[in-house]
Amino acid sequence: MTTTDHHNLKSTTIHVMALDGIVNVNSLFTLGLFLGLAVNPADPNYTLVDSSSATTCLMPSSTAENLVAFHVYSFSSFLFSSLIAFGLKQAIRAAKDGDTRIQVSDDTIAHVNLRVLRAGILASAAGSVSGCLFLTAALVDLVELKLGKLGCSDWYGVAAVVPLVVLVPLALVFYICIVLHAFAT
Repeated sequence: MTTTDHHNLKSTTIHVMALDGIVNVNSLFTLGLFLGLAVNPADPNYTLVDSSSATTCLMPSSTAENLVAFHVYSFSSFLFSSLIAFGLKQAIRAAKDGDTRIQVSDDTIAHVNLRVLRAGILASAAGSVSGCLFLTAALVDLVELKLGKLGCSDWYGVAAVVPLVVLVPLALVFYICIVLHAFAT
């Protein structure tokens, strides 16, 4: 086995591990989505905002509609990402010809087109990123439904949303950088 073959085996094995990671994370987020969809925002006991104090702080019904829509968009994105990742893993297992050798298990070596593998990983990562963005939007709507409009200066609502809209995008930027680095190797 040449040095190039050994490098390709090592780098594509990392790609397969990345696909496993994408599927695992998407599964966790999908579980969270179903828990979020179990919430009934039409329930009058659902909101924690005192309706007698300020009706301007109550959210309109369109926010509840957005909450459900963002959950569905997020689920679609995670499902797209997971199906692409599963498809790539199946293609690797079934590969017969290609331009890169990859060790699938301890004794199985397949030939994989590295360009297709990288493009699939990018598509899968894009689905995960969009799913995270839609999930973040759904969580902001959920906080506003529970605690009232963010513009009403409610400390609890702002304290819940600020870390969400700061930390999630930072983590996504880090994730995108790692994916692009893996794409370049």
